[in-house]
Amino acid sequence: MHLVQRFAAVVLTLGLSAGLVGCGFHLKGTNPTATPLVYTKLNLQIPNEAEELESKLSVYLTATGVQLSKNPDAYVLRVLSYTPLRHELRGQLIETILRLTVTFQIEDQQGNPVTMPRTVTASRSYQYDVATVNTDDQQEKYLQQILIDDVAQQVSRQISANRLPKAQVNTTIPAVSSSPAAQ
Repeated sequence: MHLVQRFAAVVLTLGLSAGLVGCGFHLKGTNPTATPLVYTKLNLQIPNEAEELESKLSVYLTATGVQLSKNPDAYVLRVLSYTPLRHELRGQLIETILRLTVTFQIEDQQGNPVTMPRTVTASRSYQYDVATVNTDDQQEKYLQQILIDDVAQQVSRQISANRLPKAQVNTTIPAVSSSPAAQ
């Protein structure tokens, strides 16, 4: 290979590499220490109707390096609201839209919010013809499991990527009176 061809190959390789780095490309690692050090121990506080979400969250959070703990020194992942919705659109075919919305925040050991509440949503839809087949219940149960899994993945990704906005501390400064008697 000639010197010019080698030089061209090196320049091309460096140019493509610089282009990838410049556009923000990076390899996603599976390092279990990706979870911020603050949230490595979490206690899950989830409403009673969201037991399936708790089991999915346990799996995904543990995979990112979070240790689930009931110890008093652990931060609390509190699910503030768990709202499944079902919309049915009737026509020649029946279309059903399923949506699951979950709002959560992380609190410290005393119950004070560490992060602002964050809401994640997942939705799926399906259609069926009542005259031909009745698979509505089976399909709906399957898609509800998919929604719960999707929401659990979103929550665990946001915690492991530390994408949660910090809670604002209420730091009000007392107003100084400017009455003529004070002057």
